[in-house]
Parts: sequence; structure tokens; C-alpha cells
Amino acid sequence: MGASSKDENLEEKLSSSRSDASDEAARTDASEPASKRPTADDEAGDDEAGDDESDDEAGDDEAGDDEADDGEADDDEADDGEADDGKADDGKADDGEADDGKADDGEADDGEADDGEADDGEADDGEADDGKAKKPVQLLVFGQTDVGQIREHNEDNFLLANLGKNQRGLEGSGTETWSVAESGLLLAVCDGMGGAAAGEVASQMATDIIFEHMSASAGHGERDGLAVDIVKALEQAGSKILAEATSNRACRGMGTTATVAALVDDHLLLGQVGDSRAYILRGGRLVQVTRDQSLVNQLIEAGQLTEEEAENFEHSNIILQALGTADSVQVDLTYVALRRGDVLMMCSDGLSGMLRDKELLELLSQVDEPAEACRALIEEANLAGGHDNISVILARFDGEGLPELDDAAVASLKYLKYPLASGGDGSSAEGGKGRGHDDSPSIEVHGEYEVEGDVDWDQMLTDKRMIPMQSSEAGMPTWAWALVIGAVILLYLLYRP
Repeated sequence: MGASSKDENLEEKLSSSRSDASDEAARTDASEPASKRPTADDEAGDDEAGDDESDDEAGDDEAGDDEADDGEADDDEADDGEADDGKADDGKADDGEADDGKADDGEADDGEADDGEADDGEADDGEADDGKAKKPVQLLVFGQTDVGQIREHNEDNFLLANLGKNQRGLEGSGTETWSVAESGLLLAVCDGMGGAAAGEVASQMATDIIFEHMSASAGHGERDGLAVDIVKALEQAGSKILAEATSNRACRGMGTTATVAALVDDHLLLGQVGDSRAYILRGGRLVQVTRDQSLVNQLIEAGQLTEEEAENFEHSNIILQALGTADSVQVDLTYVALRRGDVLMMCSDGLSGMLRDKELLELLSQVDEPAEACRALIEEANLAGGHDNISVILARFDGEGLPELDDAAVASLKYLKYPLASGGDGSSAEGGKGRGHDDSPSIEVHGEYEVEGDVDWDQMLTDKRMIPMQSSEAGMPTWAWALVIGAVILLYLLYRP
């Protein structure tokens, strides 16, 4: 009886042990491939063999994981291989929905990665396109100014600035090579007026204010934004110069011309106030790409004066606009689509007034190096009389970012308005708050001569003899001198002994 009970207890323990082993094997099966699961016959065999198979199965499972990892690595290298490997892995493992889900998620993730790679490819294409648009544009640049042969001091100023480096002026005494970046390059020539040292003050203020404004807004890398900044810089310079002229008696009547050139890509933008000039030399042609805001140019365009008559016109120094002479200015905004080999020349009327365009073309064609060409131009202007201060900037453009020169580009070179409707603050890109370009003068201009503010401009163009003016250096008019002389004679007669 006792022995039978012991035998029954032993069999129950063995049965329980076998049941536990079976449950453990089942749990192990849940994480193993079907091909690796132990069979019923194997379970009937010894437990050690089953344990050995479990160990082998675990090793096989790890090997399978390694294969899956290899498949994932292959997936990273090849999208097509990725899809096939994913299916093969699924075929090997049918153990559970959880693993299949992971595999599916992995495929989904891989798909997302593929999409990401495709998107990245699109981004790369975009960058490549941007790279095409922003291939390097370089220029050799130099600038110089000279007092001339007649003036006692120099009222001209010029500006060379690499806005990307916040560099103003040249680092050395010769020609430098600059690259166009998103921040842009800035060039300007200003011809001051107003007598004594006031003209020099005005031109210096203009270059300083223009540089400060353009530097503060640099980095936009966008052409329309650059155009608006040029207009705003000139308007700001005009306002500040006017404020100084109003508050400082020594600066009363001062003003300055300003011709500004800037670029962030293959288009050169130009802002013009006054009669300083910008030319482009291309394919043997020298073309003025700015428009003089002067009386003589107004008369020529109105058909009241020929080019030959203009050379000897006694009032050729009257300009219609200047910075610092009124509350607002009308900026003439133009542009040039550059080509490889283009040469930009910017100058004050001390150069263009002394040398004809044919002479300028001849000199520029003979001398390629900008520094040498600047010195040669100034020397020739002085030999021609040097009646005014002389300032000149030369820049020769090149680089893969510019199209090759062809006959069509040579023939089409001309003065072109920049098609910008309005600035960010509602001001017209052609200049002035809310106004478009107007050929008639809007301000009283101070210089060597003065145009009175109440002049009928239509009558001025119709009859040149009706232009009211007087020389600022002539002193008192004749009638005033006659009154003084008469008063002196009268006093002499009354009080003589």
C-alpha cells in the first residue's frame, strides 16, 4: 500500500515534469521557425537531445537574424533588392503576427526610407539646379579718383564693397579679383556739389549711407530685393544729406549725384540720380546703360538740341536731380544681363565730359587690366583739360555663372529699365514714394547753376532762352552793383567837404 502510493506520486511528478517541459517547449516554439521546432517523436526521445536541438534552434535563430540584418544592409544599398529580401525573410519566419508585423513595419519603414531617398534625390536635383544658377561669377575690379587740373579740392567719392565679406575698398593698390556671393557686390560713384567743402561732404555722406544700408540688408540673395534696397539706400542718403544741409549753415545747398551698381547673380542692377554714368563694353561696343538726369540730355531727347550742339552747350552742367536737394528723389533703375568678358565703367562727368565715347572706347579696347585702364583714362581726361574732378571704376566680368558672348548679345545691349513694380514699403522701384518714373524734374537743383523752382518746364524745353539761371560764382547781379555804386556816389556828393 505504501509502495503503491509512492509509485503513484512518482508517476504524477514525472507526468507534471513532462507537462512543464512540454509547455516550455511550446513557448520556445512560439519564438522559433516551424522548420526548427521539435517533433513529437523527438519529445518522446531523451530530453538532452531536445535540449541540444533547442540550442541548435537558438543558434539557427541568431543566424537567421544575421541573415535578416544582411538583408537590411542590402536593402540600404539597393531598393529593388530590399523588396525581395523582405519577402524572403517573411517566408523564412511564420512564427507570429508580431514578428510579421515587425517585418511589415520594417518594409514600411524601408519604403519610407526609399521615399526619403527619393525626396533627397529631388532635393539634390534642386540643389543641382540652384548650383547651375549660382555658378561662380567673378570680376577684376579697380577704382580711382583725381582732383583734375582746375579744382582746388576733390568733391568726388567712389565706393567698392564686397558685402559678403563686409569689405569696403580695395585691400591693396592694384586690381583685385572678387567673387559674387548671395550678399552681393556694390559699386558707386558720387559727384558732390555745393561750393567750398560742402560737395565733398555730400558725396562722402552718400557713399557712407549707401554702404551702411546695403550692408545691413545684405544676404537676401534675391534680385528684386536687391533692386528695392538700391532705391531705399538712395532715398535714405538723399534724406540725410538734406537734413545735414538744412541744419548746418556751412553745408547749405550741398548735394551729390549717385550712380550705384550692385549684383547677386548674372544681372547687374543700376540706380541713377544725377549725371554720373555707367557704360558696358561688349564685343567692341561701348553702350551707356544709365540715363543722364541733366538739362542737356533733356533737351536732346526733346529734339531741342543735337549731339553736336550739346558738346558746346554753355549750360551742360545743370542737372535735374541730386541727393540732398529735396525731400524725395526719383531713382532711375536699370539693368544689364551680363556676359562673359563684359567690362563695366562707372565715372563722374569729369571723365565723360572731357572725352568722347569714341575716345573712351579706344582706350578701353587697348588696355585690358582695370588698374592700368583707370590710370590711362584719368591721364587722358587731364590732358584734355581736366576741368572737373575725375572718378572712374572699372570691372571686368567672367566666370561659369555668365553665359558665353554671342552676336545677339552684342547687338541687343542697350539701356533697359528694370521691371520692378513696387518696393516692400509701397515706394516705386523707379524712385519716389508711390510714384513712377517721370522725365520732368521734381526738385530745385543746386550746383554751379540753379534752376528756379517755379519754372514752367514745358516752356523751358520749347524756348531755351527762357531758362532762368545765374552763376553761383558771379556774386551779386548787375543791378545790385549799380545800386551800390549809385548809393556811394550819392553819399559822396552829400557829404563831401
